[in-house]
Amino acid sequence: MLFNSLNFLIFLPIVFILYWFVTNKNLKLQNLLLLASSYFFYACWDWRFLFLLIFSTFLDYFTGLKMVESRTIKIKKFWFWLSIGVNIGFLGVFKYYNFFAESFAEALLTLGVTVNPWTLNIILPVGISFYTFHGLSYVIDIYKDRIKVEKNIVDYAVFVSFFPLLVAGPIERATHLLPQIKKERTFDVSNIIDGLRQIAWGLFKKIIIADLCAQNADLIFNATTDQSGSTLFVGALFFTLQIYGDFSGYSDIALGTARLFGIELLKNFSFPYFSRDISEFWRRWHISLSNWFRDYLYIPLGGSKVGTLKKIRNTFIIFLVSGFWHGANWTFLIWGLLNALYIMPSIIFNTNRMKLDVVAKGKTFPSFKEFFSILLTFCLTVFAWIFFRSESVENACFFIKNIFSISFFTLPKIPDTTVNFLLPIFIFIFFFIEWIGREQQYALGNLDKRWPKVIRHTLYYLILISILLFNGRSSQFIYFQF
Repeated sequence: MLFNSLNFLIFLPIVFILYWFVTNKNLKLQNLLLLASSYFFYACWDWRFLFLLIFSTFLDYFTGLKMVESRTIKIKKFWFWLSIGVNIGFLGVFKYYNFFAESFAEALLTLGVTVNPWTLNIILPVGISFYTFHGLSYVIDIYKDRIKVEKNIVDYAVFVSFFPLLVAGPIERATHLLPQIKKERTFDVSNIIDGLRQIAWGLFKKIIIADLCAQNADLIFNATTDQSGSTLFVGALFFTLQIYGDFSGYSDIALGTARLFGIELLKNFSFPYFSRDISEFWRRWHISLSNWFRDYLYIPLGGSKVGTLKKIRNTFIIFLVSGFWHGANWTFLIWGLLNALYIMPSIIFNTNRMKLDVVAKGKTFPSFKEFFSILLTFCLTVFAWIFFRSESVENACFFIKNIFSISFFTLPKIPDTTVNFLLPIFIFIFFFIEWIGREQQYALGNLDKRWPKVIRHTLYYLILISILLFNGRSSQFIYFQF
């Protein structure tokens, strides 16, 4: 069930009405409703994988109980590693088995040995990387005695499978979400209106920016050999806007939807394309995943409290694992490697924590130095996204080689359609609103206090009209495949 589908448009109001006007006097019933709604939402993708979600939930729930009940550290470790092994095992089979089998066969072929690898013809369960990481963080935190075990199975199951975040995040923590699930929520009209505003902005980013850019990006990436260097460069720009509009749009819809039910999810994006270096970019892009890897992998490896060589090692490990988390393809590993290389100067010279504030805070325009830093960071990001989008390393290299050819200095060939005529206008409006709202939780977050009512409402109507006009061109969210 897509957020931008008619089914969700029917589903959400029904759950909302039942939640606030039928079960509102009983917290247990509200949580049961959220759980049932979340399972129904997930079953709409493929009901068979619902059993995998339920199994994963029960595994980590009982593992937490068993670890707390363990009388010796040896027994506690047994339950801990059992949960870790099963969770990663499921993730490995569904997501990575074919990659390793085929890569092993290719490696043997280089040695002159021909084998026919046995691969699995299976579908990747939607959201498996996200809900697996929810469970892993909970089990690790219990093992490290950072949190108390959750004894209510319904509350824990809602934490794992809350439908706004279930299939593409943000990756929540038990310390943040579970207390909200266990606490009574109150009907707050202002919070609900703000949630609807955030949903509308997320839909605009998905339907208008991501999906319209995707049409051009797909045409260019799927016919690389027929394009000039300038056209390929524009195609890379289209994908750069597509993936941000798609994923941050999903996150805005998820956060806005959760707010309709009185729940605040972790912020997942903070205007990353206005970053002044790669370190800042990764503090602003997919924040919940970056923080997950920081807390559960980077810091246990020693983090920044080690020598320079080990900091470099730890950084490369983080980015390679991050690339591999995104998918079983060498292109994702190279994408991770590129970002690790980009961030190396700030790691070596210990400048990675310098730009913590918002760029040009309190100002209308950035300084020339800030603008140049933003542009350079953006260009490096565009270059890395080429590998992320390409089907293979060979395709990415061919794509990049043709960009850096004499044909780069020709006019790009973009289909002359009504949509492409309007697209630059939409992109300008998008960046303009993102820039003026960059100090807020989301771009429209504080608009009611800055703009006159007439202008503000005109903008809202234009956003809604454009969503309705172009929604038929919608496609699945990119991060559903991860």
